[in-house]
Amino acid sequence: MTTSASACPHASSAPIALDPFVTDLAGESARLLAAGPIARVELPGGVPVWAVTHHAEARALLTDKRLVKDIEVWGAWQRGEIPADWPLIGLANPGRSMLTVDGEDHRRMRALVAQALTVRRVERMRERIEELTAGLLDKLPKEGEVDLKADFAYPLPMYVISDLMGIDEADHPRLKVLFDKFFSTQTPPEEVIATLGELAAMMGAVVAARRAEPGDDLTSALIQASENGDHLTDEEIVSTLQLMVAAGHETTISLIVNAVVNLSAHPDQLALVLDGKATWEQVIEETLRYSTPTSHVLIRFAAEDVEVGGKTIEKGEALIVSYGAIGRDEQAHGPTAGSFDITRTSPTRHISFGHGPHVCPGAALSRLEAGVALPALYARFPGLRLAVEPAELRNKPVVTQNDLFELPVVLGA
Repeated sequence: MTTSASACPHASSAPIALDPFVTDLAGESARLLAAGPIARVELPGGVPVWAVTHHAEARALLTDKRLVKDIEVWGAWQRGEIPADWPLIGLANPGRSMLTVDGEDHRRMRALVAQALTVRRVERMRERIEELTAGLLDKLPKEGEVDLKADFAYPLPMYVISDLMGIDEADHPRLKVLFDKFFSTQTPPEEVIATLGELAAMMGAVVAARRAEPGDDLTSALIQASENGDHLTDEEIVSTLQLMVAAGHETTISLIVNAVVNLSAHPDQLALVLDGKATWEQVIEETLRYSTPTSHVLIRFAAEDVEVGGKTIEKGEALIVSYGAIGRDEQAHGPTAGSFDITRTSPTRHISFGHGPHVCPGAALSRLEAGVALPALYARFPGLRLAVEPAELRNKPVVTQNDLFELPVVLGA
C-alpha cells in the first residue's frame, strides 16, 4: 500500500521507519529514545504515526482521555488510506473488546473480565501450571540441544490460556499457525483477511461450545455474565476471547524466552539467583523492563489536539506506545537503564503491562506462569546455556512483540 504525503503528520521531517523484519530491536529502541519523548515513526506499509518513547510521557498519555481507541477517529482510516489487508489491521482494529473501546463501555467490559479473571481463579491455576511445567520438563532430554521455545516456552502458556478459556487442546496446532500470521508483518495481503476470519470463526465455535456446555472457565463466566443482564454481546465475547488468547500466550512466551536469554548472557546474575542471593521475582521484573515482551502497542487516536514533549499530536492522528524504548528510559531507570541488572534498585517501576485503567488484566497470570516455569527449569537444568551466541538469535517479523523464532539451548545437569 502507499500513503500520501498529506497523510503524514508534519511530513517535512523524516519519520523513523520501524523495521518490519525486526533485525535490531535494541538499536531501534535507542533511536526512538534519542528522538523522544515523542517521535514520528512509520509502521510497515508506510503508515505514519506518533510514538511515545519516554516513561513519564507514556504514563501521562495512557491516562489522557483525549486519546481514544476508536479507529473511526483516525483520519487516515476515515480517508480510506488504511486497507483492509494491511498486515497490522488485526491489531489496529481487532473487533469490539476492551482493546478498542473507552469510557463506560471499557469499564463495563473490563469489570466483567475482572469478575471472571479473579485473583482467586488465577491462584487456583498454580497447581495446574506446576503440573504442566513438570510434564513439559519431563519430556525434554536430560542433555543435548533443544529448541526451548518450541518445547517449553510456547506450549506452557498455550496450555494455560486454553485451560483458562475453555479451548480444546486439539485446536493448538491451528491456533499457532493463525496467531503467527496474525502478528507477522510478512503475512501476504491475501491471507490477512482470511486469517482474521478463521480466528473469529474458531473463537466463535468456542463460545458456542461453552454456551451449550458451560464449564469452569473464563469464556463460560463471560457468557453467564452476559446472560445475567450485563449486556456483553456475542461479538464482544468473541473479540475478548481472541484478545485474551493472543495476549495471554504471546506475552508469557516472550517473558520466559527473554529471561533465559538474559540470564545466559549474564551468568554472574544467574549465579545470584541459583545461590538464593536474588529472587526469581527480580529476574521477572527486570526482564519485563529490559526486554519487554511487547515492543509497541497499537494504536490510540487523538480526538483533539494533544501537546506533549514540545510537539502536538493533532486531532485524527495516531499514537503507538513504544514499550521497548520506554523500559530503557534513563530518566526513569537511571544511567544504567540500558543494562540488564536484577539487583537494580530503581525508584521507578516499569509499565510494561500498561498503566492506569488499561493495564493488562492478565499481568498476574503471566507473572505466575514465569514464576513457576523459570525456577523449575533451572532446578532441573542448572547448567542450561545458549547453543548459539546471543547475537545469532533472530527476532520474528513482529513489530508489536519482542519474540524469537527459536531458542536453541544446551541442557545440562
